Amino acid sequence: MQIVLATHNKHKQQELALALADFKHQILSLDDFPQIGEIAETGTTLLENSLIKARTVNQLTGLPAIADDTGLEVDALGGVPGVYSARWAGDNAGYRENNLKLLTELAEIPADQRSARFRCFISYVDQNLELWANAKVEGIILKEPVGQAGFGYDPLFFVPGLNKTLAQLSAEEKNRISHRGLAIQNFRKLFIEKIQPEYK
Repeated sequence: MQIVLATHNKHKQQELALALADFKHQILSLDDFPQIGEIAETGTTLLENSLIKARTVNQLTGLPAIADDTGLEVDALGGVPGVYSARWAGDNAGYRENNLKLLTELAEIPADQRSARFRCFISYVDQNLELWANAKVEGIILKEPVGQAGFGYDPLFFVPGLNKTLAQLSAEEKNRISHRGLAIQNFRKLFIEKIQPEYK
């Protein structure tokens, strides 16, 4: 039994594979299907984009597929970048460019007005079934990056309850409390209920 993680992002592959490691399925990624390039995220919501990616990979491989889409919502910016988080600074922008844009946009915003949240949707698609789950984590955008782990906006996203940024957490810690980690936990419950009830 095989499931394809519908992403080329190494960091997402590692987080998803770690969280699903105890399932009976063999976990594959798009690295195992080099003929599949980047999938256009044409949805207007995170849920739509996660479903687009999972449906596309399921159609192209014939295998069950799992995809996620994640967005950073900054209150002082009216919820931006949201669905455009991964490519906010441009289609070819990397993590550094996106972080610099975020710091620039918030340059005049005081610390007590820099609230934000990460929101994540995870979708599963096979020939007969579609499932999805979501979660969020609340935090504050710092004025400079802190921490060397994680990826994306993690070094700027401070979680008050932990007194750390997401980039200061180990992979195991992050999977327990992050938006993606919590969404995976919610997804696991659905997966066990609908697909692998022996894990109950």
